[in-house]
Amino acid sequence: MSQRIKVAKSFVFLVSVLVLAFAPHFAQAQATLLLEEPYSYDGTFAGTGHTAVYLSRVCAETPTFLRRCNPGEQGVVLSRYHHIEGRDWIAVPLIPYLYAVENPGDIPLYANSKLVSFLRNEYLKKMDLTGDDRYQAAGSAYDRTTYGFRIETSPEQDDELISRLNSETNRESYALLNRNCADFVKQIINFYYPHAVHRSVIADIGTMTPKQAAKSLAHSAKHHPAMQLTTFIIPQVPGLKRSKPVHGVLESLVVAKKYVTPVLIFHPLLVAGIEAAYWTGWRFDPAKGALIFDPVHGLQAPLTASQRAWYEKSLSAMKHENIEAEPLPNWQKFESRTEPQLDATGRPFLQAHEEGTTTQIGICRDNAFRLIAPPQLVEGLLFARLEQELKAKKPAHASEQQIESDLNLLQQATKATEALLATGVVAGAE
Repeated sequence: MSQRIKVAKSFVFLVSVLVLAFAPHFAQAQATLLLEEPYSYDGTFAGTGHTAVYLSRVCAETPTFLRRCNPGEQGVVLSRYHHIEGRDWIAVPLIPYLYAVENPGDIPLYANSKLVSFLRNEYLKKMDLTGDDRYQAAGSAYDRTTYGFRIETSPEQDDELISRLNSETNRESYALLNRNCADFVKQIINFYYPHAVHRSVIADIGTMTPKQAAKSLAHSAKHHPAMQLTTFIIPQVPGLKRSKPVHGVLESLVVAKKYVTPVLIFHPLLVAGIEAAYWTGWRFDPAKGALIFDPVHGLQAPLTASQRAWYEKSLSAMKHENIEAEPLPNWQKFESRTEPQLDATGRPFLQAHEEGTTTQIGICRDNAFRLIAPPQLVEGLLFARLEQELKAKKPAHASEQQIESDLNLLQQATKATEALLATGVVAGAE
């Protein structure tokens, strides 16, 4: 047998092994219930948040027409909205839905309201969407933390769902009490696993809520191992005001003082009964046992308490050393007077004009050092990001790989600043 034949047979054998090893991964598809924390007025008053469904093998030809994904595509998020194009549901690719950009390398490290509005408008122009609430279709991860509940599905089910949704009349029929976003998610998840998601007559007074959808799915998965439930957290991008914990209808009475106090005065027995039921069985922690979603590396283990404490201490020491060498510019003060732009590659950056000088700083991982910004500003950006990532949460909302990646960028910026100081050049912004 010639050497060439031996090599060919070895190659065929290797390919066969790889195909068998990865066959289950490609044979199965996944549906993920996305439970999104409340923010703004919803966070202040109702606190019920939002919910949507991510389908990993389903993509969008248009925001209202579905198809199977091509190789390399990451799937689509389906959600029911109010006042968007007069449609019952809208489909948005995963990364734009979360970050209002198309590539993971373009995701900002830190966001403010002007940048978020800019990115949303730029992306929504491509989608050609109209309506007062269209901003909800892109950039969800800037406003809030999201919890994912992923279940296994089959490609055949995906095909059937695509056919069904494409053939049905997609006209707006939103109703708060019986056709809200959670009712739509219930419809989609129950298509794959009948009765997996259901209402709570007592906890939510019969109204379908986002948290109840996630809670009932998690409960169903305990009795149906074939679902292979995986839970994970999609952290809120550092910068904007943090979102608040998501609640059910009656749960708000237990945890929110603004509701408990007036009800307690007139109906103390009612409040006592609700609290007893809540503490003995209604509680549901969507973050329990959850992994961390990374748009580049997938799902990762969250930081442990000891890891978080070590990184927090290390960051504090680094900041103290940097301040001793040269005071850092005030990042929040600087970014508040900038305007967002897109660079030649379509990545976002911030630009400031002062006293005839233009300062440009790359705001995402792939352009942080490619523009004419003093490295001290990049340091300020990364300190601001890491400080928010390392804030105490149970569980942590960051993984070790994410923190290490940010620290590596910070170290690059610190070395660049040290090189400037060594040459006697100090460039910064207050």
